[in-house]
Amino acid sequence: MAVSLASISAIPALRNPLGAPVRRERRGFRCRSSSGGEEEYFLDAPVSAGDGFSFSGGKYAEVPSRSDEWFARGKMVKAHSAYSSKGKAKDPIFGLTMGQSSQTTDNVFRWFCIEAGKSSNPSIILIHGFPSQAYSFRKSLPVLSEDFHVIAFDWLGFGFSDKPQPKYGFDYTLDEYVSSLESLLDVLNEDNLSLVVQGYFAPVVVKYASFHHEKLKNLVLINPPITEKHAKLPSNLSMFSNFLLGEIFSQDPLRASDKTLTSCGPYMMKEEDAMVYRRPYLTSGSSGFALNAISRAMKKDLKPYVEHMRAALVSSSWRINTTVCWGLRDRWLSYDGVEDLCKTLDLKLVELPMAGHHVQEDSGKELGKIIAEIIGK
Repeated sequence: MAVSLASISAIPALRNPLGAPVRRERRGFRCRSSSGGEEEYFLDAPVSAGDGFSFSGGKYAEVPSRSDEWFARGKMVKAHSAYSSKGKAKDPIFGLTMGQSSQTTDNVFRWFCIEAGKSSNPSIILIHGFPSQAYSFRKSLPVLSEDFHVIAFDWLGFGFSDKPQPKYGFDYTLDEYVSSLESLLDVLNEDNLSLVVQGYFAPVVVKYASFHHEKLKNLVLINPPITEKHAKLPSNLSMFSNFLLGEIFSQDPLRASDKTLTSCGPYMMKEEDAMVYRRPYLTSGSSGFALNAISRAMKKDLKPYVEHMRAALVSSSWRINTTVCWGLRDRWLSYDGVEDLCKTLDLKLVELPMAGHHVQEDSGKELGKIIAEIIGK
């Protein structure tokens, strides 16, 4: 029996002590790490002011932002236990205690989830890539929700989900992402399930799927790293794994979010959409340090995970209906060899000529119709 997210208690959005909307303003560049007493320093600070080792700034309107509206639509779901508790998280550069928004407040992590459609309909889980958010599926959700029960979530380390510091309960290894995905899907407890995953998290989802054939009906892979040439991060992502520079680059809201996203495809985002992607990096240093840790894990383990994905998909034991959707204007992953490999692996292949790496961002409505057609068969 599917459990609707409406039945899972939500964690309220942050407001100031008087309950009035927080007034946001334009701030200059700032870098700061607190050395204890962070509760006193940040007690009355609005979430847009930043905390811990972080850059505060960016343009906010005084009316509710698109990020606020997106958050209001979602729920926080608890899933996957922290492996240990080492007290207050500290930044990896100076070793100083980070601010409140960079601390994990519970032993079970909180995931931000968006739900649409009737719970009685077949279920689809939309899984964003690296780096991105569930927000990237905003154009696909209305299309899919007409005939399906759809849930999109932010991975740990992204968007509104928890961003524990490495060595403080979650280290962002690909193995941990596999087990955390299992924990989340167990909590959501959806039946007749189809998974849609984009980009560099595709090998993680395929590894999960290889252990849980009985739970899955369909798997849609959107621009996955699937050939041998794909088993290396592009420079736009690998730079976040560089020693020391990676920590600095990952704290730059522009470099870490929309500039990275728009470097892999043909289109430029609207400013109000770009601000949603920047928001986590403007509000907490934990977002940047999570990005740094994920990039290092991807750089180390992507190749064996890609090899495992190909082996799983070609295995005679693979029983999940699998389709590859490919944005042909991907600037990170070459299309060379993809068509031949899909034929070898006996995978359905759908081409999207006008989309880049983040297909759901570039051609969200079209992608929604394609997914509905694939899963509806």
